[in-house]
Amino acid sequence: MTPLETASQALQLVAALAAAPLFAGWITMCRAWFQNRSAPSLWLPYRSIRKLFHKDAVIAENASPLFRLSPYVVFGTMVLAAAIIPSMSTRLPFTMAADAIALVGLLATARVFMALAAMDIGTAFGSLGARREMMVGFLAEPALLMVVFVASLISATTALPAITEHLATQRLGIYPSLAFTAVAFTMVLLAENARIPIDNPATHLELTMIHEAMVLEYSARHLALVEWAASLKLFNYACIGFALFVPWGVSTEAGGPLSLLASIPVLAAKLALAGVGLALIETVSAKLRVFRAPEFLTGAFLLAVLGLLVHLLLGA
Repeated sequence: MTPLETASQALQLVAALAAAPLFAGWITMCRAWFQNRSAPSLWLPYRSIRKLFHKDAVIAENASPLFRLSPYVVFGTMVLAAAIIPSMSTRLPFTMAADAIALVGLLATARVFMALAAMDIGTAFGSLGARREMMVGFLAEPALLMVVFVASLISATTALPAITEHLATQRLGIYPSLAFTAVAFTMVLLAENARIPIDNPATHLELTMIHEAMVLEYSARHLALVEWAASLKLFNYACIGFALFVPWGVSTEAGGPLSLLASIPVLAAKLALAGVGLALIETVSAKLRVFRAPEFLTGAFLLAVLGLLVHLLLGA
């Protein structure tokens, strides 16, 4: 492991932990602007996390150790995922232990622990949210894997840094297969991160919420870790999209320290544009009924399959 690889890995982890709440706050601010409302402070997510860490936790009497452990597992898996995804550099030592398929499994691990913790207390809302979350995950994971397969076939590898480096060093061109999978990935991102039209992160209506229903019993430091992990998950999904569809600006193996430093403003610009795009999608979209979510995610899977067929049949 060279010093540059160590620096790349450390810088990427620090950037993910620091920028994830800011990215979530930026989306909220843009969404308020589009809806002609007064926007909350960009630093509100940081203040909320800090306030929760200073409170005393209230835990149900019948809570098992799984309930207490789950926030730490979920947060740890999101941090590990951030270490694998090449958001600023492809020289990441952690990526040798996991490829893009393992990354999907890592994200699924966090979902399973969160759902088990939601059912652990035995409340009606927690169990309802857990069932809905597993339904969304059951439908979203095949679409995400299909997106990864298309990029893997183009790059002849399942290693995400290698995929990013291959696409970043190719001559600029139009890949219809990647266009279809980009739309499918955007739909999966919205579903997996409890965004409109699948879920509304700001709602507390019992009959419609999914993610919020699973975290109603958490408080203080546990809730802070869950909220931080949720913003990290959104950040990670955005960086996966950058790695697969907008890989330019990432420091590659041929680059030096200057290219690593130059990747910081490039990532910031990508996140800013992605935040505007997600806020616009949420503004012009309506919340779907829960029973319409399978149709939405089936459409994402079919678009990913269409991208795969376009690549296999046309080589484009």
